Amino acid sequence: MNRPAQLLILVGTMTQTAQHVAQAIEMGCADLISPIEVRLMDELDVRIFDGDALYLLCTSTTGSGDVPDNARALYESLGNEPRYLGHVRYGVIALGDSCYPQTFCNGGLRFDERLADLGAIRIGDLLQHDASDGSEAELAGVVWCREWLAQALHTSKGAKA
Repeated sequence: MNRPAQLLILVGTMTQTAQHVAQAIEMGCADLISPIEVRLMDELDVRIFDGDALYLLCTSTTGSGDVPDNARALYESLGNEPRYLGHVRYGVIALGDSCYPQTFCNGGLRFDERLADLGAIRIGDLLQHDASDGSEAELAGVVWCREWLAQALHTSKGAKA
């Protein structure tokens, strides 16, 4: 496998927190991979995974553990239009609030499960950020992403085509 052409950050958000995290990553990780593109999940479907990119899903959780409204079409297309995604390498930043322990970070966890079911390969562990712990989601996202990118890029260099 060759080095990915870009990092594509797909953002699911209700209050723009996930978008702010993605934008912080875009600025804080530009020295590790270029280009970095941030895209809201609005009106996306499974075809977004047809490209040659390293994917990072950055999403909040809403309602009863649901994906955000702007991410619903993409999430549903992964189930309604299933296709093998074995070429897809991805990571997940799941935003949540531990005040809701039953649904904590469920938006990101649901995407992770659905992508794995379709054969996509997650690199490393998920970042599960807790809005109640007092830490800044943007800073936590950049720190995590720098480590994650180092692992993802090392993996792609060592893989055989």
